[in-house]
Amino acid sequence: MGAGIAQVSAQAGYEVVLRDVTDEALARGRDGIAASYARFVAKGKLAAEDKQEIFRALDRLVGEDAILASNTSAIPITKIAAVTERPERVVGTHFFSPVPMMGLCELVRGYKTSDETLARAREFAESTGKTCVVVNRDVAGFVTTRLLAALVVEATRLYESGVASAEDIDTACKLGFGHAMGPLATADLTGVDILLHAFGNIYTESQDEKFAPPEILRRMVDAGDLGRKSGQGFYSY
Repeated sequence: MGAGIAQVSAQAGYEVVLRDVTDEALARGRDGIAASYARFVAKGKLAAEDKQEIFRALDRLVGEDAILASNTSAIPITKIAAVTERPERVVGTHFFSPVPMMGLCELVRGYKTSDETLARAREFAESTGKTCVVVNRDVAGFVTTRLLAALVVEATRLYESGVASAEDIDTACKLGFGHAMGPLATADLTGVDILLHAFGNIYTESQDEKFAPPEILRRMVDAGDLGRKSGQGFYSY
């Protein structure tokens, strides 16, 4: 995801500096950008503590007027901002994967994010060709992940209880609601393990049962059925 954001930023004319936790991870990011460009030509996982440590380091390294932004949808922006000396200059810029193809950026206000910071984040995101929506309150999962969680959790429960097949559930959402992709196919694309972690975070903070991850998601992760990246999820690949 970070590589995709770096790519669209560079394409928009920004000078981009990539930093990662290891040289290997940094190399994967550069390789991912190169592979993405190659595909266009051909066509004509961090814990909260790790994320906070990165922002502590960035807070020391960058200039006073710099804005610190995070793509996370699992960690509250306010928690990230709290470890810096500039909480008013920390904002969520939630891009969607694959970043070069997806047109949305969800801007998230932390508890102390300033209007100026939000405006500069919007200017940056729009300059890369994205349309922005603003999340005015730093709730777990923001807007998009909460909506996705509610849909995927209910779709999974219907599948788990034998009400309908994965194919029919997804077809109902595509043809009945005009969705480009059904919720279970979306889970496979995103990664069952990633969604399980995100949904668990939302449920932990909200204690709302509609976000409680169904047992089958846990068992799929235990078995290594993570979706497209493993070759097996709700569908076989």
